[in-house]
Amino acid sequence: MHSLRIIALDTRSDCEWRGVYCDMDTYEKKGYLLRDFRIFRLKDARLAPIPFHYHDFHKIILFLSGNAEYIIEGRSYPLAARDIIFVSAGEIHRPVLHPGAPYERIVIYVAPAFLARCTRGQDDLAACFRKAHEGSSVMHAGTGLSHDLLFHMEKLERTAHADGFANGLYTEILFIEFMILLNRALIAHELGELHASSYDKKIQTVLTYINEHLDADLSIDALAGKVYLSKYYLMRKFKQETGYSIHQYITSKRLLAARHLLSGKESVTDICYGCGFRDYSTFSRAFRAMFHMTPKEWREKMC
Repeated sequence: MHSLRIIALDTRSDCEWRGVYCDMDTYEKKGYLLRDFRIFRLKDARLAPIPFHYHDFHKIILFLSGNAEYIIEGRSYPLAARDIIFVSAGEIHRPVLHPGAPYERIVIYVAPAFLARCTRGQDDLAACFRKAHEGSSVMHAGTGLSHDLLFHMEKLERTAHADGFANGLYTEILFIEFMILLNRALIAHELGELHASSYDKKIQTVLTYINEHLDADLSIDALAGKVYLSKYYLMRKFKQETGYSIHQYITSKRLLAARHLLSGKESVTDICYGCGFRDYSTFSRAFRAMFHMTPKEWREKMC
């Protein structure tokens, strides 16, 4: 039996995107998911270099063949056949493709709101994404698993593009089944965590600190002091590792956090300050630049 490794991240397909680029300085958000989930198989003999970017939705990729690695939030993972990759919504990443075999993969896009609707009590289908985000983005599934995840993913992909009575409903049932089996494998410790092949420990410390202290003073001087680096070296190294400037990264993470909070009952002003913005006008302008609507318009849309 072949072994199966699981990694956390993403890819793209032109047919699934609307408004492909939302440019905010030099970083990019690629597209909006128009359905609860999508699954498809892609095979490319060559691809133009893909820049660092993030998405509004989660992704799972089953890597089938090729010579590639993924960089996720500053950590680089080499890919092998039958790897599975997860990327949570908002995580900055990009694939790095090398010459050789065609880049073939099965890709799942899934809306976080859809997984939330499927949650029953403590049984949260998005737990696998949190596990990947909090630990290693790469996991390994060896032989002897309770369920063959590759088999279920390929069955889901075939069914999603078939016809027949109630095929849409059947596809949704198979998708939920796949997510249940994936989470069960994690809970049962059937998937072993792997480590990134390369990353800068001090940049990872900065990334973790930023994500855990979005409401704090995140000036470059303060961050450089946390890791005992000159601010100029930190700025240069951060951009090299993530593709973002420190300011771009902090702003995008604060805005994503604010957008999530807007689905609740907290006032827009409290969300603004709670996510680290010093005044409402700056927050509103940045939110509109990133999401093409004001915070209040977003809240009305979600209601």
